[in-house]
Amino acid sequence: MLPCYLSHRKMGKSWKQLPDKTSVLWKRLGGSTHQEPHAVLEVEVSGLRKTALPMRPRVSLQDSALRNGNFSLRISPVRSEDAGLYEARVVHNTKVQSCHVELGVITVTLSPPSPVVENEPLLLRCNSSHRASLVEMCWFHSGSPVPTSRTFCSSHGALSIFRPATSDAGSWRCQLRYSDNETISAMYNLQILGFDGPTSPVVYAAAGSAADLPCTLSYLPSAFGINAVTAHWSRLVGGHLQDWGISHNSSSRSFPLHLPAVGLGDAGQYRCAVSVGSRTISRDVTLAVVTVTPSIQGPVSEGSHLLLLCSLTHPQGHERFQWKQLNSASTNSKLARAASHNLGRYRFQMGPTLEIPHVSQKDTGTWECSVYGPEGRLGAVEYGLQITGAQVSSPPTIFSGQVTFGLTLTFFLLLTVCVLALALQKRARPPAFPALDGMIAITVPGKKEVEENQKEKIQQTEC
Repeated sequence: MLPCYLSHRKMGKSWKQLPDKTSVLWKRLGGSTHQEPHAVLEVEVSGLRKTALPMRPRVSLQDSALRNGNFSLRISPVRSEDAGLYEARVVHNTKVQSCHVELGVITVTLSPPSPVVENEPLLLRCNSSHRASLVEMCWFHSGSPVPTSRTFCSSHGALSIFRPATSDAGSWRCQLRYSDNETISAMYNLQILGFDGPTSPVVYAAAGSAADLPCTLSYLPSAFGINAVTAHWSRLVGGHLQDWGISHNSSSRSFPLHLPAVGLGDAGQYRCAVSVGSRTISRDVTLAVVTVTPSIQGPVSEGSHLLLLCSLTHPQGHERFQWKQLNSASTNSKLARAASHNLGRYRFQMGPTLEIPHVSQKDTGTWECSVYGPEGRLGAVEYGLQITGAQVSSPPTIFSGQVTFGLTLTFFLLLTVCVLALALQKRARPPAFPALDGMIAITVPGKKEVEENQKEKIQQTEC
């Protein structure tokens, strides 16, 4: 907006009739290209408007502001060739007044032109029509100053970005300070065509489950006027290259690879290559498979010592593991609560290895190993633990032991009471034959002994 205001005091008492008796002529007296003075916009007394062809329809005056003495010239959009000195001549009745305004233009240009592809060097150049000497130039990205580094280099009014990434997209501002203490700045919205997400994404999937490997562009190619888009995935396995073609769709920016059921043989690095126009950009995606290896294969007997090892292919070094029991085989709610009370040391356990020293019925069910990273949960795998001879509906061991102990104690008490009752009854009854109490026990010889004595007597008589 080139300002030009005439006060009511200078225009006199007839300012209310200003629109009916006023003409305005905006001229460009000279510019950076040393052009001859020429008319830009003219409004005659009759209201007829004339506009210079090169600047039509970028210049205008506000009709509603004319009656208030506002003859400012609006130029939109401003181009670098518009820089120069402008003059406005306002004729009202017999009075002539003028305004002189110098338009300085500062622009930011991009090389190579849009679209910019990630990892391809680019140059942002800041140009200004200001005639004073440049003292200092600063660059800002999203409001923060940009220091010179191996990635950014600022020199002679230009900023070089050697390996631009999608994180470098957004608002850029160059600020110029001149020797006459004039400070001017310009903005530029930089768009970089690349991939969304981290630079080297890792997808975590349980063995046997499905996995989707991401490949999403940061912008729709059609936003840059590009309709020719192709994408394909590849993977190098044992010296052989596997390829997966993706359907062409210029109205989409996502080209994922779906794997219905992954195993250890599917783990590794995959590459997504997208051809946009005459350029091809690619990104590597790693598939990490999570598995569980038990120390005992097949069903586990009660009382066994069991180890469950949660392992991960292609670890990045920041993963953490957590074991958790999802459900128990107990069907009775009271028994399940009792079992849960005794599972405190096993229900949640950190680390890749889950150790159960003595497997019991309460350990039957599904165990889950979750993998966590700095950004949260990354993936999980489940393991179903089956125990041989386990009775799902039988009470816990602690209850059957209590019942056995109670029955044994009751039987012992009853037996003691019976013995005491018999002893007391015998003590209270008088003897039936009192004279026998003082008799002395005499040994009565047996029949064999009597016969031997008779034989001895007969032999003595014969002698």
